[in-house]
Amino acid sequence: MLAPWWRVVLALSLGLAAELTDHVSGNTAWLAAAGMALALAAIAAAGLGVYRSGLKALLHGRLNILALMSVAVTGAFLIGHWAEAAMVMALFVAAEKLEDSAMARARSAVRDLMAGVPQTVRRQGADGQVELVAVQAVQPGDTLLIAPGERIALDGQVLHGHSAVDQAPITGESTPVDKQPGDALYAGSINSNGSLRMRVTDTAGHTMLDRIVQMVAQSQQEQAPIQRTVDRFAAIYTPIVMVLALLVALVLPMLGWGWMEALYRALALLVIACPCALVIATPVAIVSALGNAARHGVLFKGGQALEKAQAIRAVAFDKTGTLTEGRPRLEDWCLLAPPDRASASATTARWLLLGQAVAVHSRHPVASAIAAGLAAQGHADASLAAQLAAEEAPGSGMVADWQSRPLRLGSLHWLAQQSVGQPDGAALTRIAQWRAQGFSVTALAWGGRLVALFAVTDTLRGEARQAVASLQQMGLHTVMLSGDSPEAARHMAERIGIADAQGGLLPQDKLVAVTKLNQVHGATAMVGDGINDAPALAQASLGIAMGGPHATDLAAETADVVLMGGHLRALPAVFRLARQTHAIVWQNIVLALAGKAVFLLLAMAGMATMWMAVVADLGISLAVVANGMRLRSHAASQPLGAAEPGPQ
Repeated sequence: MLAPWWRVVLALSLGLAAELTDHVSGNTAWLAAAGMALALAAIAAAGLGVYRSGLKALLHGRLNILALMSVAVTGAFLIGHWAEAAMVMALFVAAEKLEDSAMARARSAVRDLMAGVPQTVRRQGADGQVELVAVQAVQPGDTLLIAPGERIALDGQVLHGHSAVDQAPITGESTPVDKQPGDALYAGSINSNGSLRMRVTDTAGHTMLDRIVQMVAQSQQEQAPIQRTVDRFAAIYTPIVMVLALLVALVLPMLGWGWMEALYRALALLVIACPCALVIATPVAIVSALGNAARHGVLFKGGQALEKAQAIRAVAFDKTGTLTEGRPRLEDWCLLAPPDRASASATTARWLLLGQAVAVHSRHPVASAIAAGLAAQGHADASLAAQLAAEEAPGSGMVADWQSRPLRLGSLHWLAQQSVGQPDGAALTRIAQWRAQGFSVTALAWGGRLVALFAVTDTLRGEARQAVASLQQMGLHTVMLSGDSPEAARHMAERIGIADAQGGLLPQDKLVAVTKLNQVHGATAMVGDGINDAPALAQASLGIAMGGPHATDLAAETADVVLMGGHLRALPAVFRLARQTHAIVWQNIVLALAGKAVFLLLAMAGMATMWMAVVADLGISLAVVANGMRLRSHAASQPLGAAEPGPQ
């Protein structure tokens, strides 16, 4: 346990006083005694806990940093360098305090978000009465009122009202998001301009923000491979330094040096070799990067995931829900010849009205897209829809009765099973064209004949092309893996700018494809959002899950990285941040080792004292900390699409 700052400042003051006393004491016994007393007081004020821990480590055979300092301070005191012993201990504790403070600031980057979450909310009861209650008293299903400018306290769903909500703390989105009834709200977000009434879905301690803070805290405790390597190196390095110092103390007198001078050089070597800066080099950079990423809506599950990301050479995308929004829309339609003369009175508009009237009764995404698309084009009749009273054939289509004949909406395969005639040559040509473009085809049939065809497609994410182009500028190979037909997959990939597209893949096929990409292109990342993507996410060198309201928990749990907002625009920042972190970690390691090497040579040449070595070590540690702390605000906030050199 390190001493508080006031004791560190006191120890530094006492150490300086001991240093001054030592310079003016001459042969005056009482001044020498005063200097020794000041030095002892300095060590007791700041370093007594460090000294005890070091002695305990020595007794248990653990040669760590604290053991080095305890030996150095004891030796310096025994050979009469009281002031230096005091300054060494005080400066060492000051350096440790500064490093701890830097790590605490890095770790608090996300936890600070919780500070602004309200502790009380306005809850509206069933009788319409509004009361102010503690956030812990709110239950799922309760209704809360959110005023303009107010921070949202819990996760929920908009019941009434329209507003723009700043949800940057959760999703990393730089601009407020428009919210309307049915949209999700996240704790920690700020309501901008309109009043909202929301239904609570997650209580205090279980919100998305709570889960982010918890997962970041866990990830910061997990060491990256390079950090474990540095720690293992330090564990070997410290005993070697102890042996080397012992050799200096024993060998130099044999070469004509005085015993006191040799022992001083050995103790200076111990102080100089103390690997403080080396030990802090990696964790301060990793923790700063993890906190920065989380603030921008990117959740790395530990330093290991961050290190994996910098080595990625190829990125594979799932299509539906990843490159597309997973929300089907009506793309095109065509009418076929009327079934018979009985339908001659039915106009073109009538068939579209009938199609919309049947589709509006279904909850299937494709039927909903047809209903919404036709309604947007003006082909909707609420009274007709009410008259039809269509029923759903689960997983197949819809059936209604019109003019004493069955009116069916569904897939061509299902309609064929219902003895509906198949499309003619012109219709087959149109269907083939639609399917080649990745559209799914739904048909409307009356009696035993087809009367209309509808082409439905998924909506391409607006940021998909830009995100893919950004990755390609960084030298990453991109590929799309899809369950759609190969032709449809290629068509969608061309729209996005991906040259390599593989279609007709089942979940196990995607796993095999990722394995092959690892072999051909090197470390491969898989980006997906659904249950069917989980095997490929687990197999990939780096699994990246799309977050957001439509993502599955299994994908997020399997992945190494989660894009909390479910936006691809954050994806290039994943790799930029990982590369920047990797570069800064190695800069810190080189800086720490080079500084040690320079002062080691100076000490061997008799040009560096013990306290100068500690000051130098403090300076190197501060430089390492400052370099690592740059990651708190640098890499992840670069604009999407920024140029990036390719991998070496």
